[in-house]
Amino acid sequence: MKINLLNAGKRYNREWIYRGVTLEFSSGSAYAITGPNGSGKSTLLQAVGGMLQLSEGSLQYATGNGPLANEDVYKEISFCAPYLDVIEEMTLLEFLHFHNQFKPFLESFTAKKISEEIGLEAAAGKQIRYYSSGMKQRVKLAQAIFSDTAIVLLDEPCSNLDSKGIHLYHSLIATYCKDRLVLVCSNDEVEYSFCNEVISITDFKNHTISSRRGIQ
Repeated sequence: MKINLLNAGKRYNREWIYRGVTLEFSSGSAYAITGPNGSGKSTLLQAVGGMLQLSEGSLQYATGNGPLANEDVYKEISFCAPYLDVIEEMTLLEFLHFHNQFKPFLESFTAKKISEEIGLEAAAGKQIRYYSSGMKQRVKLAQAIFSDTAIVLLDEPCSNLDSKGIHLYHSLIATYCKDRLVLVCSNDEVEYSFCNEVISITDFKNHTISSRRGIQ
């Protein structure tokens, strides 16, 4: 899977959030999008995920067989972000079964097995509204990482996680995302320390985006 942004820009009213963005992302690599608050990190990630339309430029997805049709793009993308809610009236198992109707799980995974992988098997039959904020974040990570998608988009993925949850996050990424295309939007290096490319959105009023390669 490849994603290509060509001279991409996003504007709200007369203010350009970013402009002139030309980047390529490929499967088997992890990328971080960093920058000050309000500089456009999440806006760029949401555009890549198809949640926002660009104001100018183009965004293309392609597999080894050629360009991916627009109607098929959503099948290849999973997304985790603090502003995306889970259905709190459902239990964890109910929510995962519901989500599975739209995005199939990775091969051999079931809702029960996923609940065990994220350490919530004891609470799997409890409504999510009774979960702590850290438990809810584990659910959000699970529905993104265990979906059988080529692209995993993560916006501030360690929000509300304690040290044990952060360790779990890194373990899930290392185990289940090494052959996928991963984009992490964050200001915290703990969340993107595994990325081999860091893209810093800076001075967006000057319409510049710079990238720093080779980060380990």
